[in-house]
Amino acid sequence: MDLEGWYMDSSDEDKRKPHRLNPNQPASLDVLAKLGVFYRKLNADFYETDPELEQIRKDQGYSYMDIITIHKDTLPAYEEKLKMFFEEHLHLDDEIRYILDGRAYFDVRDKEDRWIRIAMKKGDLITLPAGIYHRFTLDETNYTKAMRLFVGEPVWKAYNRPADDMDIRTKYVVSLQ
Repeated sequence: MDLEGWYMDSSDEDKRKPHRLNPNQPASLDVLAKLGVFYRKLNADFYETDPELEQIRKDQGYSYMDIITIHKDTLPAYEEKLKMFFEEHLHLDDEIRYILDGRAYFDVRDKEDRWIRIAMKKGDLITLPAGIYHRFTLDETNYTKAMRLFVGEPVWKAYNRPADDMDIRTKYVVSLQ
C-alpha cells in the first residue's frame, strides 16, 4: 500500500485523529511531489542492512543518521516535544524521516495554504523540502520509531510561522511556480 494523504478539516479536536474532510479529499503522491514532498517504501525489518537504504543515503549524501522513539515512556519531556513538533514551522534543510515502527502524521501546506495530512507507517520514508511549512504528530496509537537522516551535521532548528521573509521560504515558493 502506498502512502496515504488527504486534505484536512479545520477541527480543533484531538490532533491525533485523522481529520479527513467529509467527503474525503485524497492528496495523491503526484500532488505531494508537486510540493517537493518525496516518498519511498522500504522494508523496515532490515533497515540496519538494507542495500536500498544504503544506496539512498549514498546518492543523497545523508551522512548523519539517528533513531528517535516517540512514546511517553521513552522520550523525555514527551508532551512538550509533541507540542513543539506540532507547531507549524519550516527548516533551512530538507527533513528526511523513515518510519521503522508505529505510525505518525506529517501535515504540509499546499500552494493554497491548505493542510494535507500524510499518514506514515512502518517502511515509509519521506523527504520534506527545505522551506515547506509543516508539522508532525503521532496518531492515536501514540507511538512511532523513526530514523532521522541528514546531510552533514544535523541542525534541529525550526523556524515557526510566520517565516515568509526567510530566503529559504522564498526559494521554496519560487520552486512551486
